[in-house]
Amino acid sequence: MPGLSAELVQQLYRTPPDRFVAARDAAVAEARRSGDPTTARQLGRLRRPTVAAWLVNLLSIRRPELVADLVQLADALRVAQRELRGPRLRELSAQRRAVVGALVAEVRKLAAAEPDAPPASRLPLAEVEATLNAAFSDVEVAEQVRAGRLLRAASYAGFGEVPRPQLRLVTGEDEEREEERPARRPGPQRGRAEAAPRTDRAAERAEQAERAAQRAARAERARQRRALDRELAKAQADQERAEAELTEATGQERDGAAVLDGLEAELAELERRRAVAEQDLSRAKLARRAAERAVTVARRRAGEVEAAVEALAAEEGDADAGGGAAD
Repeated sequence: MPGLSAELVQQLYRTPPDRFVAARDAAVAEARRSGDPTTARQLGRLRRPTVAAWLVNLLSIRRPELVADLVQLADALRVAQRELRGPRLRELSAQRRAVVGALVAEVRKLAAAEPDAPPASRLPLAEVEATLNAAFSDVEVAEQVRAGRLLRAASYAGFGEVPRPQLRLVTGEDEEREEERPARRPGPQRGRAEAAPRTDRAAERAEQAERAAQRAARAERARQRRALDRELAKAQADQERAEAELTEATGQERDGAAVLDGLEAELAELERRRAVAEQDLSRAKLARRAAERAVTVARRRAGEVEAAVEALAAEEGDADAGGGAAD
């Protein structure tokens, strides 16, 4: 679509399917307001992808380098299939399974990062895997996957490339000519002359396929190494942070235990001093009561003595008065 920008189309095809129609209609309305009816018509022809197709498109848009590795490995696998190289086919098939598994895992991560994506339990990952496997056998599917314009999931259950029928118009005269035409067989010299270039071309294609597969395998190993290095760096950082937190928590626990031990010792000392003070208080109370009783006795005795003194003084006064009268 020459009137559309690739960025706008990518923006639409990375939109979740349940919001695709609204986003497309909004883009159509914006194109019409801008006075661009051609772009509006082209936008209106865009069709909503299924959820599985949207996930594959999301992979192509977000991680194009991974999809490029898939396409490169698919080319090598198709060449090896045409050449019927058994050991090479087995090796490339193992690489294909590894690549598809890694891409499905990447699709799961990309979907988890999308705010409006379906929950993980409802992701059609089996359809995604089938589509990626079909891309290894179908050039058109591989191109749609690479472009990020897939509308529905694809699948292929056969072996090798998807056959492309070669059609021609067949008439009765053609059949008669075929029956009348004698079978032609190449002579020995011609057969050998044609076989040699075919062998050279087959060897060259096999060598190219092997180099492409090796590049794809190296790229996949490098990608896995980078991913593992990132995971290792993150794990080591998490470990260092956890160990630092453990050291800090251990120190805090030790300090808290020391404070608690000090408080318990102080509490024990206070309890002992309280017991001593309570005993002193009890003895002081007893002493006070004994002193109060002694004061009471002393006051009574003092009163009695004062009364006896007063009585004696009175008797002495009477005696002195009687003696004076007698004189």
